[in-house]
Amino acid sequence: MTSTDSLTTTPVRAPTAPPSGLGGLGLFTVLLGAALPLIDFFIVNVALPTIGRDLAASETVLELVVAGYGLAYAVLLVLGGRLGDLFGRRRFFLWGMAAFGVTSLACGLAPDAWTLVAARVAQGAAAAAMLPQVLATIQATTSGTHRARAMSLYGATAGLSMVAGQILGGVLVAVDIAGTDWRAVFLVNVPVVAVGLVLAARAVPETRSSHPEPVDGPGTVLLAVSLLTLLVPLTEGRAAGWPLWTWLALAAFPFAALAFFLVERRQDRLGRTPLVPPSLFALTSLRRGLVMIVPFSIGFSGFMFVIAVALQQGARLGPVQAGLALSPMAVAFFLVALAGPRLVARYGTRVVTAGGMVQAVGVALMALAVWRSWPDLTWLTLLPGAAIAGAGQALQLPILLRLVLSEVPPVRAGVGSGVMVTTQQSALALGVATLGSLFLSLVPGMGMGDALVTTLLVQLAGIALTVALSLRLPRTIR
Repeated sequence: MTSTDSLTTTPVRAPTAPPSGLGGLGLFTVLLGAALPLIDFFIVNVALPTIGRDLAASETVLELVVAGYGLAYAVLLVLGGRLGDLFGRRRFFLWGMAAFGVTSLACGLAPDAWTLVAARVAQGAAAAAMLPQVLATIQATTSGTHRARAMSLYGATAGLSMVAGQILGGVLVAVDIAGTDWRAVFLVNVPVVAVGLVLAARAVPETRSSHPEPVDGPGTVLLAVSLLTLLVPLTEGRAAGWPLWTWLALAAFPFAALAFFLVERRQDRLGRTPLVPPSLFALTSLRRGLVMIVPFSIGFSGFMFVIAVALQQGARLGPVQAGLALSPMAVAFFLVALAGPRLVARYGTRVVTAGGMVQAVGVALMALAVWRSWPDLTWLTLLPGAAIAGAGQALQLPILLRLVLSEVPPVRAGVGSGVMVTTQQSALALGVATLGSLFLSLVPGMGMGDALVTTLLVQLAGIALTVALSLRLPRTIR
């Protein structure tokens, strides 16, 4: 029997209904847990200049403050999903959230740059324990319209968190609460986590896989090696001057990825429990949705990083002004995302195609605004493009996240959510590494304004790719 047959023909005994479904308070709590890791991926963007001055950190170390978190997060996400299936998703959600609070406190109290980097790596690991449990809990405790609504809210939360994180970071740095300066962007997590733990203990039902699967040691190691050999050199290569080790790591990546695939396929065929079952990719919705999430997330994170640098260092906007310049994007994203479920019910996944076209118009308007007004940019100058781009993003991301998991059996909810979030997080890290490196490498020769316009035009090419890929999505979502 092939691996595809094992997924599509072998009867899967779904877990019995949980003692209690996921109510409104429980859904709010897990969505809070989903927001925290994504906010923290972006919240430091506008705080980096202040961190660099206060801790005398070089550009390479500052990139590690961002990359260390993202790498630990991406590498451990699938493992976090598997452990939640094994030990209980609510339990692991509580452990992960508590660890996230402790590591956030360590970031906020870091006395030097390297301590901050280490704390950020630990914070990323804690996020990887917490986040997969969110989607797995939703998959295991909801069905029908309740699940559709919950997944739409998850997608809206994810997209809004990525924009709101950057805005919140600028406000916290500028307000300088009790003299905490940049440290507030991490310390703010501590009281939020405390509230989240109390709510989770009361409102989130415990679920686990009906067939707990042991941890796949070889698969875990090979996945970690694959992601590290790709993401570390791309993230650190430019700042380090592309030394030999970066090229050796990139050369090793395809071999590590191939070894991971072969080991996982062999375990799947032998009836064992691979970390990422290749048979999952027999699901058309999952496979095609993941392919589209990659360029979308690369463009999203690359844009957020580049605009933060350009507005602060080029247009000389303060942290608050730089953050508020993106507020129209956040508002439009939130409002349009609320209409997503109704639009999908009526028009299917062609809503995603329309969203890509709308986003392209918004990014083009932002590029035009930069070309005409640089360096005298204001939130008003960027408002039309930012609002339209945010509306277009809201018509894509929430629907894609819902689509990817729509056919994953509840018994594999943790694995499926881990695979999806790992793909998304790896692409977010790639966006900072690729578009960010492109922008910074163009600045010395072109100036920051022209470099920003060029980077936005490259992003437009990526949006065109997502539009083309969206035409291959299943027309309806189950």
